[in-house]
Amino acid sequence: MTDNNIKIVASNRKARHDYEIINSMEAGMVLQGTEVKAVREGRVNLTDSYARFRKGELWLIGLHISPYTKSAVQNHDPLRDRKLLLHKQELKKLFRQVEEKGVTLIPLKVYLKRHLVKIEIGLGRGKRKYDKRAAIAERDSKRDLERLKKIKF
Repeated sequence: MTDNNIKIVASNRKARHDYEIINSMEAGMVLQGTEVKAVREGRVNLTDSYARFRKGELWLIGLHISPYTKSAVQNHDPLRDRKLLLHKQELKKLFRQVEEKGVTLIPLKVYLKRHLVKIEIGLGRGKRKYDKRAAIAERDSKRDLERLKKIKF
């Protein structure tokens, strides 16, 4: 996404290492006021978070939004489950895909799009240890080839 109105707040780089991302989509989140202010400060941690279906709705579990520093009493629970907002057709499509064996929903990044907090969710299949090694070796070989091309020209 190369839109000028987007500010990435947090990204889950480990997800792309641990999972093969098949598809990704943008979703909104139901947040409280202090959560939005904390997200604008960049106080979000995506590590160990995932999305699950409950009663036909998509929920984000394990997303840590630290308490807003300038709030007094009315602060939020940092680890509460948050509802994700998608169109009904998108939810049905995701539900069918998640029913497959070994496929899960992983949050990839949280960002501000204009004045709204959005999250990019990826449909991922877990990588095995040898897949991870192969990906690292491929990345290193591409890097070496690019380095050699620069030297020759």
